[in-house]
Amino acid sequence: MPTLATTVDGLSLPNPFVIGSGPPGTNLSVINRAFREGWGAVIAKTISLDASKVVNVTPRYAKLHSKDGKEVIGWENIELISDRPFEIWMDEFRRCKDTNPKGVLIASIMEEYRKDAWVEIVERCEAAGVDAFELNFSCPHGLPERKMGAAMGQDPGILEEVCGWVMGAAKRPVWAKMTPNVTHIEDPSRAALKAGCHGLSAINTIRSVMGINLDTLRPEPSVEGWTTPGGYSSRAVKPIALRMVMEIATMIRKEFPGRSLSGLGGIESGSDAAQFILLGCDTVQVCTGVMKSGYECVKPMCDELLAFMGKHKFETPAQFKGRSLDYFTTHADLVRRQSERKAAQKAAARKVVASDGEWSGDEFVKQSDALSRE
Repeated sequence: MPTLATTVDGLSLPNPFVIGSGPPGTNLSVINRAFREGWGAVIAKTISLDASKVVNVTPRYAKLHSKDGKEVIGWENIELISDRPFEIWMDEFRRCKDTNPKGVLIASIMEEYRKDAWVEIVERCEAAGVDAFELNFSCPHGLPERKMGAAMGQDPGILEEVCGWVMGAAKRPVWAKMTPNVTHIEDPSRAALKAGCHGLSAINTIRSVMGINLDTLRPEPSVEGWTTPGGYSSRAVKPIALRMVMEIATMIRKEFPGRSLSGLGGIESGSDAAQFILLGCDTVQVCTGVMKSGYECVKPMCDELLAFMGKHKFETPAQFKGRSLDYFTTHADLVRRQSERKAAQKAAARKVVASDGEWSGDEFVKQSDALSRE
């Protein structure tokens, strides 16, 4: 029988489905619920040492609906990292591990460009019992004046330096979360792995403007009539996430074999998860999908992924990890492959004519063209 159980960077997960950092992991109550529902791991909402500097506004969400209005296909948020005091988080991490000793709890952390701050947050989170870290180098809005989030993750040099600070202090696995708001996502990804990070997470939300209200002429979400670009997520970003995951996984395979990859971006089903794993992911994260469908959505996703595995006779996710990477190439190579196939088919058609002797010239052209289109 196939199993979803997986081990990544020494962490044993009952399945590869992970709660992505954000509102679904905003406090102990919802994190405990996620473990009860059967999630493979939970990444808590991003924390920092001084939550007093984090001030959220309302409203902070905007949605893109399908044409019939029945489905949310795009979701923008301008929500910041956690505004809850750091000491409360430390207490809740300890209590979470007491309640869920086998549950994999991952701390998402973000700090300013100061070595002492990163070392302190790592050491204090480890003392509270977290199992691993995800470094948030990718939040696309808020706190850029403090050089945090994507403002840090877009600079490979700074990224490598900060990851080095963390790796010098951390005794638990460390993943660096990549921003998609760059030209070549391999560059910051490579920097994080060069610094020693065990793995990567990709992608965070895409910097966006959801739209303009044509009655008020104001952009949304409207806060006192004003807004700021936010992070775009949900189903609409999946093709972009898959492309970037493919690029990172290809780079890992060539330059850093054995490093892990956690994929996210529009995952809402077991079929979505299978595609990310086929492109080289060890685990998959769901955040907006949980906000749309509830924590219980993990059960049908697990069932659907198991059905896919059964269909193809895969016993574990590791057996099909990266299977589809081999089928990416350059456009020039696509042209070459198609030209060679058409030439081979026309040669085969000529052999038929030569052996049959009954086709007219027009019939030969017709049959040859038909073969070329197959």
